[in-house]
Amino acid sequence: MLSFLPGPVLNVGLRGLTLVSKFLLIFVLAKLLTPAEVALYGLLTATIAYALMALGLDFYTYATRDLIAADRSRWAGILRDQGVVYLVAYALLLPLFLLLFSQGLLPWSMALWFFPLLAVEHLAQELNRLLIATSEPLWASVVLFLRSGLWAVLIAACMWLIPESRNLGTVFGAWLLSATMACLLALWPLRRIDRQSLRTSINWAWIRRGIKVALPFLLATLCLRALSTADRYLIEWFDGVEVLAAYVLFTGIASAVMSFMDASVFSFQYPKLLAAANQQDPNRFRLEMKRLWNNTLIGTVLLTLTAYLLAQPLVQWLDRPVYSEHLGLLPWTLLAVALTSFSMVPHYALYARHRDRFIVFSHLAALPVFLAGVWLFRSTLGESTVAAAVAASFAFLLLFKLVAYLQTRPQA
Repeated sequence: MLSFLPGPVLNVGLRGLTLVSKFLLIFVLAKLLTPAEVALYGLLTATIAYALMALGLDFYTYATRDLIAADRSRWAGILRDQGVVYLVAYALLLPLFLLLFSQGLLPWSMALWFFPLLAVEHLAQELNRLLIATSEPLWASVVLFLRSGLWAVLIAACMWLIPESRNLGTVFGAWLLSATMACLLALWPLRRIDRQSLRTSINWAWIRRGIKVALPFLLATLCLRALSTADRYLIEWFDGVEVLAAYVLFTGIASAVMSFMDASVFSFQYPKLLAAANQQDPNRFRLEMKRLWNNTLIGTVLLTLTAYLLAQPLVQWLDRPVYSEHLGLLPWTLLAVALTSFSMVPHYALYARHRDRFIVFSHLAALPVFLAGVWLFRSTLGESTVAAAVAASFAFLLLFKLVAYLQTRPQA
């Protein structure tokens, strides 16, 4: 069985509701919106997810490790200094994102949603990470459900019952409102953080060290995340908006699986792995790794199979040929998410033990592997080319990180 931190029933229930909500929303969008609207929804959400990585500079990879290891009296100062980094990133990067619209990658009408959603989603994401790092898993579950689950159910019901609401503006408006409410809710449990360290000066030396550590991670993350953004633009280019709409539907199903794994397994167990590594306790580290492997294997297999079995009759229920005709994309997307999930186990092991160069190199190499896959598969796999190339990239990541972990794992 999967093991969780305190509050298992409620945690699992909230994660399950979030997963169901993601399933429900993507199918309702596919049922009620045109393929072109579904394709645009997929492009915007993927681009926001990619821009979040650049905006955050991957600084959390440095700050979270320091926060967990630091005395609680220092937390407020660390969080303030982390906020300074993000303010600088906003000032530098937000103007660059206008190129997405000026170059025609996204229509200007979407800019009114893109920038507010990007800012609020970034804040919500960082607050969720903070709740987990500060051992508030139940609050993190509630906030995540509000941010990713509840609004999806409500807007799906609204669109189903009120034909006038069947447009992307309704979807993005509900998303923005729920993410804002999630941010406000996340601040409540954090009110207890000791604020005495805010009296100290901004630690520019810590910030410089953090940026130096985070920048390689950022470059690597941007290369890795490019897979889940470039894939959509390439499919639109190669195969058109109808195939892209089907791909958005199937990757939406797959991402729900990964979201459940991240929230219910990885987010709860990697702090334990970090603690064991920080305490230089190899026996405890191996025990936590064993638990992580077991939970990942069980969770990934069960969720992937469930997604596959449920998706096929639901696609038939949509009664839209554009999705049933391209059902062959579904196994590729589920294979990619299963490989991603398995690769996270050695990833967290390497991260906990500061073997950052292996993570950075593998992520940098993933994009060339993806592009090579697109070039190699195009002549034989047709519309499945990009999806198969994504799966090949994550297979590479799994093998590389696993070998790196086995070579560097702690000895008793």
